[in-house]
Order: sequence, then C-alpha cells, then structure tokens
Amino acid sequence: MDELHKHHEPNMVDSAKRLLLFDLSVGGHHPSYILYLIQYWCEHQCAGQLDIVITPTFLCRHADVIQAVQDYQCSNVKFVAITPSEESALKGQKTALSKAMRAFKEWQLFCKYAQLCQADQALLMYFDTAQVAFVFAQKPPCQVSGIYFRPTFHYSSFGHSQAGFRERIQVLREQFNLSQLLKRSQMEKLFCLDPFVDSYINKRWGGNKAVRLADPVKLYDTHSTEPDELRKRLSIQPGRRIFLMFGALTKRKGVDQVLDAIALLPPNLCEKMCLLMVGSLGSGASDRDRLKSRISALAEDSAVQIIVCDEFIPEKTIQLYFQVTDFVLATYQKHIGMSGILNRAALAQKPVISSDYGLMGEVTRRFSLGLTVDTTNPTEIAGALTRCMTEMTEELCVPLSMKQFGEQNLAEKFSSVIFQHLLDSE
Repeated sequence: MDELHKHHEPNMVDSAKRLLLFDLSVGGHHPSYILYLIQYWCEHQCAGQLDIVITPTFLCRHADVIQAVQDYQCSNVKFVAITPSEESALKGQKTALSKAMRAFKEWQLFCKYAQLCQADQALLMYFDTAQVAFVFAQKPPCQVSGIYFRPTFHYSSFGHSQAGFRERIQVLREQFNLSQLLKRSQMEKLFCLDPFVDSYINKRWGGNKAVRLADPVKLYDTHSTEPDELRKRLSIQPGRRIFLMFGALTKRKGVDQVLDAIALLPPNLCEKMCLLMVGSLGSGASDRDRLKSRISALAEDSAVQIIVCDEFIPEKTIQLYFQVTDFVLATYQKHIGMSGILNRAALAQKPVISSDYGLMGEVTRRFSLGLTVDTTNPTEIAGALTRCMTEMTEELCVPLSMKQFGEQNLAEKFSSVIFQHLLDSE
C-alpha cells in the first residue's frame, strides 16, 4: 500500500512543535489548501503551534479562510502577514529574470518569518519556485518541506509527450535542482501532487524524502434538490447536454480552441449543446472584452446555448456545478502538472475531455476518466464533443475507476499525510 492510500493520524499528544505554513500566493488552489489544513488541524486538535505566513491581500480577499480559525476557536493557529511594502516588492514580475529574482526575495522572506516565528518545521505551499534559492541562497533556520506541483523530467515515460529543446533543458534543470536539494539535511519531505513521480525520485536519488500527496478536493453536504435549482437559476434549456468549463477561463485553459471547435459542429449537434463557463473570464479587461465578443458572436451564429458565470465561486458551491453538468472540459494548453478539475469531475462521475499532454493526459488515460485529445487543435476537440453527444456515457469512461481515483484525492488524506510527516518527524 503506498503513502496516498494510508490514512495516518499524526501524533496529537507528544508533539508540541511550532509549524509554519508559507504561501505568498492569493488565487487558484492556495486558499483552499490552507483552509483544508486549518480544518484538519482544528478538528483533530493537533498539539503545538501553527503559524500561517500570507500576504495582506490574502487577509482581505479570503475572509472565509481567516474566519475558519475563529469558528473553530482554535487558539494555536495564527495568521502572520508580511508587510505591505514587502508584498509590493514582489509585484510586477513578468520576465524570466524578474521571476527568478522574486523567488529569491520570497526565500529571504521565508527565512525571516521562519526565524521570527521560531519554527521547528516549515511547509512551503508552492515549492517549485523555491528550489534554486534553497540550493544557492541562505540556509533556512529550520527543517523545510514543500509541495511539489510541476515536475516534468519523467514525462517521457508516459509515451505521449515528445520533448523539444526547451523541454529538454527544463528536464536537465529540474534534475540538477533535485539532485542538490535532496542532499540538504534541512530538506525534510518533498510532497508530490504528481502520483507517478515520488517513487521515481526516491529510486533515482535514493532515500524516502519524496512522498505522494493527494491533490485535494473537499466534498460538502448538499441537498438533493440543489442541482435542479441551479439548473433552473442558470436557465439551461431542456434537452441540452451540458459541457462545463470551470476556473480561471484564460488562454491556458483553451477557451479560444473550444469556441473554435463549437463553430465546426453541425447545427443538429449545436441544438443539443450547452456550454457552461463558470469562473473569472479572461486574463484582464481587454481579454475579457475580447472573449465576451467572441462568445456573443458564436451564440448568435449557431444554435449552441452559452452561459457565462463570470464570477468567483465559493468553495462550498463548486461541486454543484459539477453535479449539474454532463461533461467537463479540461482543455488546458500544454499544461504542466495536475489539475483539480480532473479530481472534481471524477468525484462527480462526469467524463472529461482532457489534454493528451503530460500528467493530465496520463491520469485521464490510466484512470479512464474520459477522452484525451490534442487540445491545441479545435478539430480534435470538435471530434470529442461529437462523441460525447452521440455515444453512451459508459463508452467514454469507467465509473468505478473514476470513483477510486477521486476518493484518493480527498482533502482529509491531503492534510493527514502532511501533518503525519511534519508532526511525527524528529
């Protein structure tokens, strides 16, 4: 049985450690991950002190996460915000050089706040960008673990990823960084969201520092009538098959390619289709306006129904959108790493149309979550959309395999693995 399938209980009695979570990002998965760890810590009454270093923006934007500590009346959890000037110094990083400089600035802040909080153990919630600084910058004041999101050096083993020159350089860079940081005595655990890479790392570089980690989704109790109520509120026309695009609906999610694909469909299929787009639309004001114009033109020229919910969706409401849909579009463009979209679709038992590239493609194929296509090609997406509307669902996925995959990635397992290793380590 591997690490992900074990459900460990951390040592609640003897541990009196000071743990530090460090995360200076604000959007995406970051608030959810922190919330899951807070919930687990408080519900299991973990001993010791948990300090969470975040930005002032996080405090303003994610009041629900802050409120969770108060709701639990958990006296041994504390948020520690970096100063506004420190946060301001991290902004505006767009070039490769400036991004690298930001990584070193973040490492300096981590070392500063780990020392201020007198941390015994620290978890960097996004470790990918910290690796170079860990190897070449100042020594950390405590033991360090990190969540590793986007390894690519093993993608060639999937058999569907042909590496170009830039990809090969990236592989060499990743391998060098890992070979160095795994030697560091301050490096405690490398928590890997990629379910295929932990054993690869431990075998190649020796030791047991790489640990498989669930890519977490939390399920909430919902009333049986809520999906139907949401369907009515969204005014989804009867008889249509619903395709969900969820999250930050930007170019990297393949929004343009999906719209191009729908334009290729014959009228009789468009009449049966509803595209449900839920999340922040575009990467800025101009991109949002451009996409809205494209969507309006497509809806006018074809019989497809397109519904756009251009808004932030609270954590507890997300799963309703997956319950109400028929299919989930995970049409990322050459995405590196995992996606929570696949986990949510699997738990909701909804087939996906996924990119065939990298980890997402391998997970979709191996766990029979749905169809994989070259999502940079609208014609291939159109073919997958056609199959979804003309074939039986059972021909597109394996529900039992989907269920098993989804249950491997529940939030409780994510948190228990992290705290089991951090609290029980010497």
